[in-house]
Amino acid sequence: MKNYLAILGLSIVLVACGSAKPTVDDLAVSNPIMTALDLTAVNNDRVPVTINPGRFTTETVTYRLPRVVQGTYSVSDFGKYVDDFKALDYDGNELTVTKVDDNTWTITEATKLDKIEYYVNDTFDIETTGGIGGEDIFSPGGTNIEDDNYVLNLHGFVGYFDSLKNNQYAVDVTAPASFERTSALENKGTTTSADGTTMTSSYFADRYFDITDNPMMYGNLDVEEFMVGDIKIVLSLYSPTGKHTAASLKETVYKMMEAQKRYLGDVNTTPRYDIYLYLSRGGENDPKGFGALEHHTSTVAVFSESESLESLKSSIIDVVSHEFFHIVTPLSVHSEDVHYFDYNQPTFSKHLWMYEGVTEYFAQHFQVYEGLVENQIFYNTINSKIQTSKRLDDAMSFTIMSENILKEPYASNYYNVYMKGALIGMCVDILMRKESDGNRSMLSLMKELSAKYGKEKPFEDDKLIADITAMTYPSVGEFLKTHVEGDVPINYDEFFSMVGLKMGETKVETNYIFAGGQNVIFDADQAKGTIFFAPMALQNSFWKSQNIQAGDVIKKVNGMDLTMANAQQVIGGMFGWQEGQDITMEIEREGQPVSIEATLTKAYATGESIVEDENATDAQKALRAAWLKG
Repeated sequence: MKNYLAILGLSIVLVACGSAKPTVDDLAVSNPIMTALDLTAVNNDRVPVTINPGRFTTETVTYRLPRVVQGTYSVSDFGKYVDDFKALDYDGNELTVTKVDDNTWTITEATKLDKIEYYVNDTFDIETTGGIGGEDIFSPGGTNIEDDNYVLNLHGFVGYFDSLKNNQYAVDVTAPASFERTSALENKGTTTSADGTTMTSSYFADRYFDITDNPMMYGNLDVEEFMVGDIKIVLSLYSPTGKHTAASLKETVYKMMEAQKRYLGDVNTTPRYDIYLYLSRGGENDPKGFGALEHHTSTVAVFSESESLESLKSSIIDVVSHEFFHIVTPLSVHSEDVHYFDYNQPTFSKHLWMYEGVTEYFAQHFQVYEGLVENQIFYNTINSKIQTSKRLDDAMSFTIMSENILKEPYASNYYNVYMKGALIGMCVDILMRKESDGNRSMLSLMKELSAKYGKEKPFEDDKLIADITAMTYPSVGEFLKTHVEGDVPINYDEFFSMVGLKMGETKVETNYIFAGGQNVIFDADQAKGTIFFAPMALQNSFWKSQNIQAGDVIKKVNGMDLTMANAQQVIGGMFGWQEGQDITMEIEREGQPVSIEATLTKAYATGESIVEDENATDAQKALRAAWLKG
């Protein structure tokens, strides 16, 4: 998972894989669970769902929707969105159902059970935060029900019986014949109604995990299919106003994934990868959590439709590339907690530094390695991650944090998996290259771990660091014990010195919400409900030219009130601003109104960052070259 607005730094302002462990009873049952969603029979913005599990031999059964889904590291409670839950016998009579909690229903006289029926509300149109700093479901893991669009993250519609977690599923989705439909789940065929107005697509899943791992999108979609090497890419886009098209993004996705394939080399990949892009209008009933959620062969991403085309392309490279790299970890290398995932009461692995951190490192490193960005841009990104990580708890054991990620104070430090977690990956990468004279790397280590374990063989959580140490070098093991298991902050200068880098002043191009890298220029007063320019804003050349002052409260942007409630929408729109665009802003300075009317000029930031040491030795330069270019 990658939370885009959090990665932008707005979380500072506004302040996810596996399957169920089989039992003897599970393996003894092989009849597929028949499941039906009817998008032509939506009632009061709710989709009707029918579950036919076949016959039970026990008197009581339990049915659940997920409390937590893989990759999110937060409580979602999908059962909260279920209405009118009914269990019917073979004569159509209702059986006794007890709702145990938000996600659990117990059915008595289960030997008489024919089917379950219920309605599902979507999550998009009742969000307040999109999962950022609130209790909402993270938008890319959520659901949408609109006349012209359905985001079908199936874990929001289809549940599981405790005793049938490993049964096969047959899923029928009925929708208007005019709809485009894309699915990462295997399509077994489509039938059309006699009058030609509706079509039912039939899908197949080996087990419940495949239900949660294969999203769908239906509606008025713009779809592009193309090959990147031996991988078929299916790009499905929903742009409500038609501002953006899949065709306009195709080249960006192609080049990005072509570079990722080169970077990964011989790591096994999938024959097909689906990218689902939902663009939010930013209205009251639209999703607000921008970012993406990974699956084995797909990702669902939510971005703002107001972004410019260039901004949207940049978002895709930063966020979607992260999700694709999850095919390495945790999808290929993962612990027992991930492999035998409990959707109701999950336990969490100690190794988020690897699942999210190393993935985020790859998503940044491949760009410089494959020549998509200049060295200095990469250095600035790394420096930004260092600065952000230090604003979080830099002396917190990452393994303890990971294992307790749903609890405080660990939950509020989750964002650090994308910051310090990526930096851990960087340090191990440099160490590996130094110890091997440039021949081994973080990526080669992940390939070796994939060969040792793989998709179907989880590692033991408590043994991973010892395994890595045995596979690599004592220095790598010592680093992980000290800075990942331990709580000692990392001295990054030590690692930069190895590759001939140092801290120094540099000037870089930026946008209108950052002062270089990911240093956001806004801050907030939660008590007063205000958002204001932080001192960092004075390092942004455009805002400095407008004579803003640290502490200036922003009241309106382009005529729209800026509040804590709509900050993601308004500031997210600012991310898409382009040079030459006219803007207005109303601010309050020491109680007095100040107006800004300006034409955007290119923004630069000057500040301390990582730079190349002109006095670096040949050995340092050689190691740097191996690190950045291979």
